[in-house]
Amino acid sequence: MWTIIIIVAALLTTTFLMLGQSKFGKLPRGARLERIQQSPNYHSGEFRNVTETPVMTSDEGFLKSLYNFMFKDVPGLKPQDSIPMVRTNLRDIPLDSNVAVWFGHSSYYMQINGKRLLVDPVFSNHASPFSWMIKAFKGTNLYSADDMPDIDYLLITHDHRDHLDYATITQIHPRVQRFFCGLGVGAHLEYWGVKPDKITELDWNDTTVPTNGWKIHAVTARHFSGRSFKRNQTLWVSFVLETPGLKLFLGGDGGYGPHLADIGNRFGPFDLAVLEQGQYNHKWAHIHLLPEQLFTALTELQAKQVLPVHHSKFALAEHSWTEPLERISSGAEALSSKVLTPVIGQKVRLPVPAETFGVWWR
Repeated sequence: MWTIIIIVAALLTTTFLMLGQSKFGKLPRGARLERIQQSPNYHSGEFRNVTETPVMTSDEGFLKSLYNFMFKDVPGLKPQDSIPMVRTNLRDIPLDSNVAVWFGHSSYYMQINGKRLLVDPVFSNHASPFSWMIKAFKGTNLYSADDMPDIDYLLITHDHRDHLDYATITQIHPRVQRFFCGLGVGAHLEYWGVKPDKITELDWNDTTVPTNGWKIHAVTARHFSGRSFKRNQTLWVSFVLETPGLKLFLGGDGGYGPHLADIGNRFGPFDLAVLEQGQYNHKWAHIHLLPEQLFTALTELQAKQVLPVHHSKFALAEHSWTEPLERISSGAEALSSKVLTPVIGQKVRLPVPAETFGVWWR
């Protein structure tokens, strides 16, 4: 009996100490929590999706699914060698150029109308609390925080580790003018050293005007949040950017739902939509976009072109690393000019001309 008690106590102590590490972030409290509690999207102590959204849509259950992911042999889960990449010197891009540069997974840089933006930057070599878990594919960690120029606007769609990285934020935040995120995410940022007056937290359907001619709208997404055991204490968002020359939809993570058509009707048409396409599974079909849903989403958003992200850097689901690109490419034959598939680091002009990208993943 005493042996069991000692083991349990040791496990609890270890867990407590582990969760106390800075990289796990901080839950909202004080004025930040009071604002959250006034949100129409916050019910019974947590944020809720507009549409009922169970995380798991399979009878398998979360623990069994996690076990299968960790120990099931999935052919082609990771590339055997380094995948093609381009190293672009971001500091040398003329400020009057409108461009996008994707860094793998869901991290990307944009220059729009003289402003430099960074979205969901993760420059660590892993997407988990521990460096030995969910490691980046060989060679994909080509860029670091030091490679970034000074950033005007840094946008965070939600607080999952593959979108909000402790090491990256602590390294880059002194060179960022403003942060934009969903309600509660500012608690992590402030805990990691970001000055509160640099943080703008937004609820769904909130709008902020960072400078003349610009509007940043936080709009509905269908997902969840959390960096430890307690979920949905911070809000997950998509962003609509209205600039003097472009209108963009930045989707972050999120499953298909009626909110996409609503966003398209309210804000479309878009010059470009950035939508997740990868790390999906029918076991969690409501919280990530499946390949067959991409073109429906594109149509309902009224987007002229789409940049698929959330692929080619981390393995977070039971599919080969090339499957997302193969499936959307085969489904896009009649829409080839709409789907942009640059390699990591490749400079893409905005708005994107009618051009095709090579099948570099084969």
